Amino acid sequence: MAVRAIRGAVQVDADERELVIEATAELVSEVMRRNGLSPDDVISVLFTATTDLTSEFPALAARKVGFSDVPLMCASEIAVPHGMPRVVRLMAHVETGRPRSELHHVYLRGAQALRLDIAQ
Repeated sequence: MAVRAIRGAVQVDADERELVIEATAELVSEVMRRNGLSPDDVISVLFTATTDLTSEFPALAARKVGFSDVPLMCASEIAVPHGMPRVVRLMAHVETGRPRSELHHVYLRGAQALRLDIAQ
């Protein structure tokens, strides 16, 4: 097994608690599904949110989809003036037998525009 990092992002429709939880849960679930992972494979997850998302911690959504004992951390994304608004990003550190070239980075909703080179 190797330790690998998987990236992802989702754009949230508005800064409302339930919308942040829903979008983040969708992102986490898709990362897990597309990469054939279970919470036991996850070492840790770092979440960032743009400064216009303050209604809830993205990590709460991960707890709701089964990450009860996975170390999670939230941080603010740097406020770049031309950056996309209302985005939650994640970087998950996982144990997997897959080579880096077979990992699926997940960009949902409007966030596909952030990484057209790796968004699947």
